[in-house]
Amino acid sequence: MSTMRMFPSALRNLPSALVLLALAAAPLSQAQSEPQQSQQQSQQPTQQQPQQQQPDQTVPGSGGPGADSGAIALPKKKDRPEYTAPPAPVAPKIKAPQGLENYSLRVDVPEVTVDVGVLLEKTGQFVPGLKPGNFRVYENGVEQKVIGFKRVEAPITALLLCEFASTNYNFIWDMRNAAWEFAQQLRPQDYVAMMTFDMRTQIVTDFTQDKRQLYNAINSLVIPGFSERNLFDALYEAEDRLSRIQGRKYIILIASGRDTFSRITLDKILQKVKATPDVTIFTVSTGGALRAMTEGSGGMMSSMRDLDYLQADNEMRTFAKYTGGMSFFPRFVGEMPDIFSSINQSIRSKYQLVYHPTDAKQDGSYRKLRVELVDDEGNPLRMQDEKHKQLKYDVIARDGYRARQEVE
Repeated sequence: MSTMRMFPSALRNLPSALVLLALAAAPLSQAQSEPQQSQQQSQQPTQQQPQQQQPDQTVPGSGGPGADSGAIALPKKKDRPEYTAPPAPVAPKIKAPQGLENYSLRVDVPEVTVDVGVLLEKTGQFVPGLKPGNFRVYENGVEQKVIGFKRVEAPITALLLCEFASTNYNFIWDMRNAAWEFAQQLRPQDYVAMMTFDMRTQIVTDFTQDKRQLYNAINSLVIPGFSERNLFDALYEAEDRLSRIQGRKYIILIASGRDTFSRITLDKILQKVKATPDVTIFTVSTGGALRAMTEGSGGMMSSMRDLDYLQADNEMRTFAKYTGGMSFFPRFVGEMPDIFSSINQSIRSKYQLVYHPTDAKQDGSYRKLRVELVDDEGNPLRMQDEKHKQLKYDVIARDGYRARQEVE
């Protein structure tokens, strides 16, 4: 009877126990069913016609992948500002000690350019083919190291300075013949001006490349105005005018060489000639035929006149020598073509030497120059013609130059 009482209580509690058991078994059955479904889904494509699967190209939002397959989306980065270069470092400011003023230091290395002409003494022809080792340059007796060498042949800039005074028509005739011969040998690229002098100077034609203007200027010289010949004043003015023009310039001085009433003395004009850079003077004397006929005729006046002309010749030689030019003293008109052919070759064909002087002081002093030609062994250079006959030659260069004056 006691057992019968126990069963009814157990039966009453059975539904609740079953419920609890069913709730506990539900997750397990769900977990088992899900793999089966996924397995069936995976096997399903194999039963159908095989197809090429395309990967999922959709890009998920930021924060990471949205599924097990497909593209990976990286987190979005914040927009970076454009790159700007860092500022340059500021130069340190150095202050001078108190009481000490600022100063700058500049070092100028002087450079000297020497134009050298080498002409055969007999024919006046230019000697080509020389090398840098054939030249030796001495400044005040000290040999200088040549750092630059070249042969130059270029258009010229020349001033025709002619004596036009009413002394004797033979002098005017010689001057016109010489000027005409010089004009005939000009080239189209040359610049030439003409200035005459008696008591005063006169610019007949300014610098031009038109040879016809020069011919007309020469033909206009018919009747002079004065008999005075102020050569020193005229040459000083010519040097002063040419010093304002850059580059190498030439003065073709055609005159008797005599001076009458110049305000400039011989010493002053020689100083001017030495101090004017890049100007070479060529001198051609006039009245040679008349002097040859009357020279030594006797009498005090004739002797004084002959002495004056000897002094004039010496002055013309000195002007040419100091500047590296040449001087000529013709007596006949037939000599003019050869004279100006030599001048033309000397002007156009030169060797240009450049050196830094060992004495770099800029004290305004005058430096003597000497140029020599040597062979490969250092001996004086000897030239021979085709018959092995020794040829004499002239080395034409400036006598010296004046160093630049340092300005304090």
